[in-house]
Amino acid sequence: MIELIATAESMAQAEELLAAGVDTLYIGEETFGLRLPHSFSREEQQAVIEMAHAQGKKVNIAVNGIMHPDKMKLVPEYLAFLAEVKPDHLVVGDTGVIYLLQEYDLSYIYDAETLVTNARQINFWQKKGAVGAVLAREVPFEEMQSLSQHVTVPVEVLVYGATCIHQSKRPLLDNYFNYTKQTESATKERGLFISEPKKAETHYSIYEDQHGTHIFADNDLNLIKELLELNQTGYQTWKLDGLFTPGADFIAIAKIFASAKAAIEANTWDETAAINAQQEIQKYHPVGRGMDTGFYHLDPTAIK
Repeated sequence: MIELIATAESMAQAEELLAAGVDTLYIGEETFGLRLPHSFSREEQQAVIEMAHAQGKKVNIAVNGIMHPDKMKLVPEYLAFLAEVKPDHLVVGDTGVIYLLQEYDLSYIYDAETLVTNARQINFWQKKGAVGAVLAREVPFEEMQSLSQHVTVPVEVLVYGATCIHQSKRPLLDNYFNYTKQTESATKERGLFISEPKKAETHYSIYEDQHGTHIFADNDLNLIKELLELNQTGYQTWKLDGLFTPGADFIAIAKIFASAKAAIEANTWDETAAINAQQEIQKYHPVGRGMDTGFYHLDPTAIK
């Protein structure tokens, strides 16, 4: 069975995403989760979990931040709360958090961002209790084919959304603004981006939050035309990230992917349907943000 996972920016959007055909909601609070469209309160997290479970759907909670000592002190209390409200899985990358999970009845998916690139690593963390893994966005399909033959847990693949290519604990934007004697906001809502010195057309989104500075790939990812190939290769856990695609537009895109999922499962998906879906997604994708297939079609030997 294909699982369609989507981020949510509000209680209302979470409800609409479930109605649109999303199987699993991905939420959390900013203190512990990375690059979330919205930081849900404890009451909201419990409400989303109850709403999803009432419909036979799932909720994954992001606890994938890098927990420096000050935050690690807060983790046990949060895990105790989660053990009470019972999400389906936590998404975790910090080994300290994984160690603490031994004391709680909580299932986790391993997510160490760019580090998850091979089957040996996924299998190692499976032995440590992980029930799944989030594949790095930089793994080409040729390597994904080999990897799929050596893992026995579901491996999540991003099929739509922004790809973070760099995170620093340092407040790089604030440091720059202070150095240049400017008073500016560095939040995601500013829509800031940086460009390469000799490539003015590049558009690397950048913002700061309590986890530091986040920089994203020039183009967002869209693998709608690769879904059939992914499914045939055994990749059936698909993630939609709405960090830079807000509101009704993200819901519309989720509906397109849900329809594609249904067509693939019914064996009615073809190249024409994929092309039409690609065109529909472009209508709802944010103006000014490009889309491509990222590393998917790259020759592994060409990656430096």
